[in-house]
Amino acid sequence: MKVAIGCDHAGLEMKNAITPLLEDLGIKWQDFGTCSSESCDYPEYGEKVSAEVSEGRMDRGILICGTGIGMSIVANKFPGVRAALCSEDYSAKMSRMHNDANILVLPGRIINSATAQDIIKIWFKTDFEGGRHQRRLDKITAIESKINKQQV
Repeated sequence: MKVAIGCDHAGLEMKNAITPLLEDLGIKWQDFGTCSSESCDYPEYGEKVSAEVSEGRMDRGILICGTGIGMSIVANKFPGVRAALCSEDYSAKMSRMHNDANILVLPGRIINSATAQDIIKIWFKTDFEGGRHQRRLDKITAIESKINKQQV
């Protein structure tokens, strides 16, 4: 599994705290920035990671900003991306089981790194259930297709 990871300045500390866990879990990851604590704009990094996942170069992604809201908005603009903002274990589990989320969004200023690590462990260990949930994802894909046709 290949994972793209990105953050803005508010997520840098958390990104640096979780990357060793990814290595411990045997997950290959690539950092798409930022690498500085200087103020920056989250859409730039959200776009990089989301494009990697949307276009199939990366299997999944992790995005981190202050609240996670901005990164979630950016990520979910991309076809095929199902980004889930998770601040506790249950949402992490359900985002994989029911929604087959492929980008995990973490709120760097709301949760601590220990909680983020717990969320990551659950998120990567949980499989998509399929079944009735696949039917719902197919409906989301149909909505994406309809919107894309209208924009052409």
